[in-house]
Amino acid sequence: MKKLLFILNPCAGTKKANKVLTEILAVFCQAGYDVRVHITQGLGDGRNAVRDRAGEVDLVVCCGGDGTFNETVSGLMEAGAQVPLGYIPAGTTNDFAGSLKLPADPVEAAKRIVAGTPETYDVGSFDGRYFTYVASFGAFSKASYSTPQNIKNALGHTAYLLGGIQELSQIHPERVRLELDDGQVLEDDYIFGAVCNSTSVGGLLTLDPHQVDMGDGLFELLLVRAPKSLGEITECIQALQRQHYNCSMITFRSVSRLVVHLDERRMWSLDGEAEPGRSRIEIENKHHAIKLVR
Repeated sequence: MKKLLFILNPCAGTKKANKVLTEILAVFCQAGYDVRVHITQGLGDGRNAVRDRAGEVDLVVCCGGDGTFNETVSGLMEAGAQVPLGYIPAGTTNDFAGSLKLPADPVEAAKRIVAGTPETYDVGSFDGRYFTYVASFGAFSKASYSTPQNIKNALGHTAYLLGGIQELSQIHPERVRLELDDGQVLEDDYIFGAVCNSTSVGGLLTLDPHQVDMGDGLFELLLVRAPKSLGEITECIQALQRQHYNCSMITFRSVSRLVVHLDERRMWSLDGEAEPGRSRIEIENKHHAIKLVR
């Protein structure tokens, strides 16, 4: 009998998956899986469970938000396991799932997994820590990890928007130096930077789906320079809204590897979770690192 490890974050989002948990598990049992359920107890628990048990199962499925998916992927990467992965998005924003247009209904997502086939996708390495869709600093990044869960549940994307607006008033541009894989060096005062593999960042910024391929071995690098006038602020906002990234305020590149030099006190966000800064950070695309069933 095929074995399935089911990782559940019971606190994710509005806890909608908890209400239909028996229906979700029934889908997997009816498909011939012996399901082993692991309910996460706190930060890092999901990663540890997957790392320790991935070699014993034929499929790993996680149910939760972007953070739960990050931990599951990290556990697979640390275990070096090529086990297929299924994702039931049940968080507040679900950026990664939104980029892939995975079903929002948990039971439908489970049915999609048992009927689907594995497809390979890239994973990011941030000085050895893994991320699935974004590593970012500056404006809006803090809102993704500092907004309390009960506020996220009540307001959804609005919570991120309100947090981001408040953060903009407090943000100070930092001198950043980036060394790209093609030998190009970028250095300027930036208020925001993101290395992403997704069409949505924190539910706030969106990228053109035609420019994002989550399995091409490349990240999208988006940098927003500190505005020096009201006109530049307007130009920047309009460019982001229209997804036209060829303006003077914004730098947009495709990269597979880069090195970032930034004040080590500057916090980062990895898939919506806080990550301490370093003075030198190496970010690398791990091409076709995971097999996602969809």
